[in-house]
Amino acid sequence: MSDTFPPNERTRVIREPQRGKYDRETIYEILDEGFICHVGFSMDGQPYVIPTMFARVGDAIYFHGSAASRMLRGVSGGISVCVTVTLADGLVLARSVFNHSMNYRSVVALGKAELVDMQSEKLEALHAFTEKIMPGRWAEARQPNEKELKATSILRLPLTEVSAKVRVGPPEDDAEDLALRVWAGVLPFELAAGEPIRDARCDAAIPLPSYVTEWKR
Repeated sequence: MSDTFPPNERTRVIREPQRGKYDRETIYEILDEGFICHVGFSMDGQPYVIPTMFARVGDAIYFHGSAASRMLRGVSGGISVCVTVTLADGLVLARSVFNHSMNYRSVVALGKAELVDMQSEKLEALHAFTEKIMPGRWAEARQPNEKELKATSILRLPLTEVSAKVRVGPPEDDAEDLALRVWAGVLPFELAAGEPIRDARCDAAIPLPSYVTEWKR
């Protein structure tokens, strides 16, 4: 297996090409950190972009939803999709408004999603969704029954045409603006958990799981 995804005319980063990344390590790290992907597709001449939860298993992205979903019915029929994942890492405040930016990491994957039929693969994908949200939860919570599996469609997008784009670092000000008396720098972002809120119907005697109190991203 190659360590990179060779870029083609559809995946090569054109604007700011130095920010393009094609190695598996960078791409998989972004996919594994993100919670939400946006699935772009077209039906009857109308473009749609739908946010949904996803998980990477090996060299494929899995995403799911209701079996009655228009997106999933259309995509499972072989409609080409564009799946994007974006992580915001910080606001870049330059000395000029024009040069303000954001530090970010993003992935774009192209291809045709395939409907998952095998129950074992469905369960593997649902396990990946659950463990991505909260490692350790799958073994403790009730797992899907047959009715729930039938009501859920899961699609697999093989990672074949994929690239990442990453912006890091300080502002890129014009040389003539460097002397301006304007604060410039980066305001970093990070995803942090708040205080857990117990469901009012949850027995107060049930202890808070360690995987909740120790969760971090």
